[in-house]
Amino acid sequence: MNRFDFRMQPSRFGWISCLVLLCLWTSNAQECGQPPLQSRIVGGFDATVGHWPWQVDIQSASGHVCGGTIIAQSWVLSAAHCFPNPSDTSQYTIYAGRLQLNGWNPYETTHRINRVVVPYGYTDPQLGQDIALVELASPVTWSDHIQPVCLPNADVSFAGGTLCTITGWGDIRDGVSLQGVGTLQQVQVPIIDQSACQEMFQIQPTEQVNIRYDMLCAGFQQGGKDSCQGDSGGPLVCQTSSGIWLQAGIVSFGLGCAQPNRPGVYARVSAFSNFIQSTIPGLQLRSAADHNWTGWLIILTRTVIALAMAQLLR
Repeated sequence: MNRFDFRMQPSRFGWISCLVLLCLWTSNAQECGQPPLQSRIVGGFDATVGHWPWQVDIQSASGHVCGGTIIAQSWVLSAAHCFPNPSDTSQYTIYAGRLQLNGWNPYETTHRINRVVVPYGYTDPQLGQDIALVELASPVTWSDHIQPVCLPNADVSFAGGTLCTITGWGDIRDGVSLQGVGTLQQVQVPIIDQSACQEMFQIQPTEQVNIRYDMLCAGFQQGGKDSCQGDSGGPLVCQTSSGIWLQAGIVSFGLGCAQPNRPGVYARVSAFSNFIQSTIPGLQLRSAADHNWTGWLIILTRTVIALAMAQLLR
């Protein structure tokens, strides 16, 4: 007599059906910028397993070369200067789902490279266009430890002072490599306005640095926290008000590591939206309006779930 009988509860069955359909619509294992497990970098600290599921390790025969990020099942985003000869990909291996550079990684997968696409005319990081799109020979399989990051469209900007996060396995100080098992490092730094960044580099200049339109600066004027050698190609990611992680920049270059008035310089991802979409047709970039829509979608989902639960408990 107490068994729940769907045949006797048409209204509740309707609510449950709607709830299931809504969850199927709003939950997608391939949704970008949402680490399922989320609860060196100079001045950083160890990341935890699954915290940055889009981070990849790019290695050559000599070991770790650069970082990168998963943006689609068969595509990784990195820096052009990580591939001095883009037509020769035979020496590279990409590791997804990796946490430790020198330790055991139970969730990692290994991938060879099919091709590397860099902007026409790229020559040097300080001249801009320091972006590479890397097509994998075999696609990744989505899991809690392997997920894509979201990429911004051309209309997305990151205001000065916005706190963002750098991740990588690079040096922890100038000339000092990551020690021990080499756990992925993370550090939070603020975005620096382009004009302010240019002014910093003009203080006691050791060489001329021009901050171009396709570059982004992040760090502290006093130094202390920064990306470093070996972090190249890795991400500078910022979390939106709706909780989505967007990749604002690609680690490109700097003068030393974590020095005063020498913030890290990153390739501005939003400046390459046409290049990205023409190379990877169908890849969805996030526009400024998407952030508000995502927030409203989350609110709508929670409201419907609450209503559904109320109906079930009546």
